[in-house]
Amino acid sequence: MKIEVPEKVKLIIDTLRRHGHEAYAVGGCVRDSVLGRTPNDWDITTSAKPEEVKAAFRRTIDTGIEHGTVTVMLQKEGFEVTTYRIDGTYTDGRHPDSVVFTSALSEDLLRRDFTINAMAYNDHDGLVDLYGGVKDLECRIIRCVGDPNARFDEDALRILRAVRFAAQLGFSIDSATWEAIKSHAEDLRKISAERIQVELVKLLTSPHPQLFRLLYESGITAVIMPEFDTCMKMEQHTPYHLYNVGEHSLKSLEFVPEDKVLRLTMLLHDIAKPEVHRVDSTGTDHFKGHAETSAMMAKTILKRLKFDNDTLDKVTKLIRFHDIRAGATAAAVRRAMYEIGPSLFDAYLAVQRADNFAKNTDVLESEFERLDRVEALSRQIIERGDPLSLKALAINGRDLLSLGIKGKAVGEVLESALMMVLEMPELNDHELLLTYAMQKGGLA
Repeated sequence: MKIEVPEKVKLIIDTLRRHGHEAYAVGGCVRDSVLGRTPNDWDITTSAKPEEVKAAFRRTIDTGIEHGTVTVMLQKEGFEVTTYRIDGTYTDGRHPDSVVFTSALSEDLLRRDFTINAMAYNDHDGLVDLYGGVKDLECRIIRCVGDPNARFDEDALRILRAVRFAAQLGFSIDSATWEAIKSHAEDLRKISAERIQVELVKLLTSPHPQLFRLLYESGITAVIMPEFDTCMKMEQHTPYHLYNVGEHSLKSLEFVPEDKVLRLTMLLHDIAKPEVHRVDSTGTDHFKGHAETSAMMAKTILKRLKFDNDTLDKVTKLIRFHDIRAGATAAAVRRAMYEIGPSLFDAYLAVQRADNFAKNTDVLESEFERLDRVEALSRQIIERGDPLSLKALAINGRDLLSLGIKGKAVGEVLESALMMVLEMPELNDHELLLTYAMQKGGLA
């Protein structure tokens, strides 16, 4: 099998070989190349010791030299080159207590997580596949290299990585690997929230986000997001729903683009329904106030997983507004765009569409029609440049101060003027609004 290796990667491999060492591209770049995909980055493994790698190149950086990794700089681009190694025991379930360098490629590949990531390649030797990676790619299977229990004992994050790769590639998980995942789920308590977050985002933004279900079925969510487990047990006896709360959320993931904010929003948009659940005298379920409570719960979950504030703010805002239906009039849409924010309005509509597609669509025809109309109106509003914020008003705080309006009355008058302009954009005129401000401020 011939793989097209970038020239700079070839240069590093050839340079190391000229110095008497073995060297190969390894891991995900080989996997993606076999699948016909373009790798995001290229890692190199070698029999050369770190000091030998450094001696072979003019510019290097000691990025992880204690574990055998040196970054070789070619112009402004860096490539990680790691010495063949055997990892010692993993007392903390995250990092090897010790690393022993080896001269055998087979031993280095044996320590890797999955067979599809344990292949190496160079133009001289071709593809080195000692553990059945190509066959597992052909069979679309995620399988640990060697004993899956040993691999997960080494690094518990591999439990999440298995599901993430299944979601990214649309693969199934080998039965022995799956059983080991279930028996090791509790070990994820040893893993930092930051590392878990990275894998969750990759899973959720994959082509198969609904495979988040595997985290529930394996017991992983019981460890990292127990709130979701409660949703998977919460039925929804209403005319609008076909699935329980958790299944509805999983289904909704399929109807938004592969975007972090949108996928997190759909996963968590109903997370509080079990908390607010009530049943009326007819046996119909109600979840009054679930959007606001879900936003608060989502904030707690996202903070626990160490998400950045921008993501946290956007997701919680979209959840808070996801059940508020903007009226299909220009004035109502302008008010909604003001409250939600013009930059999030398309996301708000995408969330509502996904929410509806994951319900009983037979009773939601009018709701889809409303969304179409609201979307069309929002496009017209943007094209016209209708004012949607205090910044867009034809008057500002300085104008009001010059009129003699002071203190909190300045904000109150501006807010009132904006509400009027959202109803009738043609009133966004400097002189008209000054007159309005004087009347509102009791100066007329």
